[in-house]
Amino acid sequence: MSIRTERVASVVKERIGEILIHDYNDPSYGFITVTDVKMSPDLKIARVYVSVFGKEEVQAKAMKMLEAEKQHIRGMVASHVQLKFAPTLQFYLDHTQEEADKINRLIHKIHENDGPHSDSEQ
Repeated sequence: MSIRTERVASVVKERIGEILIHDYNDPSYGFITVTDVKMSPDLKIARVYVSVFGKEEVQAKAMKMLEAEKQHIRGMVASHVQLKFAPTLQFYLDHTQEEADKINRLIHKIHENDGPHSDSEQ
C-alpha cells in the first residue's frame, strides 16, 4: 500500500469508529470496534474489519445492521474525508481476538495439565 492509501485508510477507520460510537451505540449490537480498514489502490473501496464483543447472535445482528446502514455511514464518511469519490464500504467480521483468546485458553489448559508432572521431574 502507498503512503496515501494508508493515510486514507487510517482516517476512514477513525471516522467510522466515531460514527459507530456516536450514532450506533446500542447495547443490542454489542460493542463494535473497527480493527482495520484496507483501501483499494484507487481508494474507491474500503474493506472495514470490525470486532463485535458479544455472542454469535449479537455479532450477526451487528453485521446485519452495518450492512443495512452502510450507505448512511458512507455518506457520513464522505462528508468528513475529502476524496474525489466516497469509498464503497464492505464490512467484515474480524475474528482475530476470538482466535487469540482460544489459543491462550488452550495454552493455559496445556500448562495446567503439565504443571504437576514438570514439578516432580525436577
